[in-house]
Amino acid sequence: MEQQAQPQNTGGSSGGSGLAPNIASMLCYLCTFVTGIIFLIIEKDNKDIKFHAWQAIFLGGAYFASWIVFMVLAFIPYVGIVSGILSIVVYIGLFVIWLIAMIKAYQGQRWLIPVIGPMAEQQASK
Repeated sequence: MEQQAQPQNTGGSSGGSGLAPNIASMLCYLCTFVTGIIFLIIEKDNKDIKFHAWQAIFLGGAYFASWIVFMVLAFIPYVGIVSGILSIVVYIGLFVIWLIAMIKAYQGQRWLIPVIGPMAEQQASK
């Protein structure tokens, strides 16, 4: 009889989700607010997952806040044109930061996003 290859769980099992910690950390960023809150609820003991969940929530908050600012600026004559161009640059930057955060989380690394990373570390250590 042939033996079937068993998938290897390189990160070990995490708490409530049953996922490897690196997978759970990466998934925190998937839908920022929603998945961050979900993993905060189900992963109470793993500080790395809590860090990534908080950082994802703060990243989602930064995206939402920038969206509100650019929407308000869009209605101001002449400023709206400049803010429209600037918003594209900001959203591309936020997208790149989001991708890097997901990749680093999957690799099991804590990547501190400037400004929000230290806030996430502080919240995760509580």
